[in-house]
Order: sequence, then C-alpha cells, then structure tokens
Amino acid sequence: MDWVLLGKAAVLGVVEGLTEFLPVSSTGHLILAGDLLGFNGEKAKVFELVIQTGAMLAIVWEFRVRFWRVLAGLAVDRAAQRFALNLLVAFLPAAVLGLAFGRLIKSQLFSAIPVALAFVVGGLIILWVEKRPRRAVVESVDDMTWRDALKVGIAQAFALIPGTSRSGATIIGGLLFGLSRRAATEFSFFLAVPTLVAAGAYDFWKNRALFDSGDMGIFAVGSVVAFLSALACVRWLIRYVASHDFTPFAWYRIAFGLAVLLTAYAGLVDWSAG
Repeated sequence: MDWVLLGKAAVLGVVEGLTEFLPVSSTGHLILAGDLLGFNGEKAKVFELVIQTGAMLAIVWEFRVRFWRVLAGLAVDRAAQRFALNLLVAFLPAAVLGLAFGRLIKSQLFSAIPVALAFVVGGLIILWVEKRPRRAVVESVDDMTWRDALKVGIAQAFALIPGTSRSGATIIGGLLFGLSRRAATEFSFFLAVPTLVAAGAYDFWKNRALFDSGDMGIFAVGSVVAFLSALACVRWLIRYVASHDFTPFAWYRIAFGLAVLLTAYAGLVDWSAG
C-alpha cells in the first residue's frame, strides 16, 4: 500500500470538499494542488471526477428530506414539479456549452496560469456585485420561476472556464439577478447535484479505460474525505450567509491568483500544466 499516494488522495479530498461549494473554484484548486503534489495527468483527472462525486453526495445527504419530498411529489405536487423544472432549466446551458466546447476548454485552459487569471477576474467580479445596490426580489428557492433558473444557469455556464468557480458563478449570478443571499446559495447547492452527476457520468464513459481496480484505495480515501469536508463546509456556509457577504472570498481569490502569477513569473514555483 502506497501511504504517500493515499496521503495525497486525502489532501486532494480535503481541497475538493472545502472548495466545491465556496465561490473559490474547486477545479482551479485541484489543478494547482495537483501540480504542487506532482499528482496530475490522465489518472489524476479520473481521480478528481470520483472525489467530486463524493462532495456532491454531501449535498444529497444534507438536503435528503428536501430531495425525497420532491421525488415523492413529482406526480402530484406543483411545488415539487416547479423545483425539478427549475433545476432542469438551470442545468441545460452549461450542459449544452460543455458538450460543444468542453474538449477545447480542457486542452487550452486547464493549467495554472489561466486558472490564476480566472481567480483574479472572478474576485473582481464578486467585489463589483457586492458593492452594487441590490434588492432581493426572490427570497426563497420555492419562489423562483423558470426565468430566474435560466439566468442562474447561464451564469453557471461561465464556470466551464477553470478557476471561475461553479458555485461562485451561480451564487453571485443569483445575487445579480435578484435572488436573496440564502436563495442563491441554496439553489447553487441543489444545482450541483444534476450538474456534477451529468459531468461525472459523461467523463466516466469517456475515461472508462483509465479506471483500474488497483486505484480503489485512493478513490475511496479521496471520496470519503471529500464527502466529510464538503458536508462540514456546506453546513458552515449556510450559517455564514445569514449575516455575511462574499467579499472575503473575493480578496482571497485575488490574493491567491496573484501569488500564483508572481511565483510563476519569478520562477519560484514550477506550475506545470496539469
């Protein structure tokens, strides 16, 4: 058993779990962390796919009562039908654009420097949105229309650019389009489920030849750690948004992105392409 490899799997599981649902980009952090740990290449991409599923299951568990109520009421409950329709509408823009441009994006942008630039730009956008005068017109996820969901879905499509952050795009997009802070955050959580399931299934099919039973140990460790850290992060974020804005995450993104760019320019860190 390779304990060093298991340790790297655990570290990356923590990175995934803590960043998947914060507006800081889990993909960007995994690319950078993988570079630092020397854990990259095609096998690493499969590993990232698996641990993203672990993080997504934290949402399913945390909101299991809500999801079960929706599934049980799909045939007769108008509120459940509207909720499911909103998730479908919000999911479609990223799905369509991902199928059309996913290969091009992965070949050109999945490396440290584009990710760092996206960190900085995303941080500036968060600062701009948080400083704008804003009045929430949609207080709850249950009050959303399909038009609200479509706007959030279009925002999510920008997260196809690594370093942008899926949760950041959906939460900040939701705030920009009139959702309350809690509604934007919760809808971002819910939207993660179909988005990550679809992306995971698609990538699994494309990369099925890379799955090896000998890797089950690192997959299991990474997934369990990602699940537990994501669960803790989601519970914390729900409490956080009740009385705070996302400005600290913006400054973190800017500082982190500039640090990567400066260390790369000075030759202090070899940010190799993942």
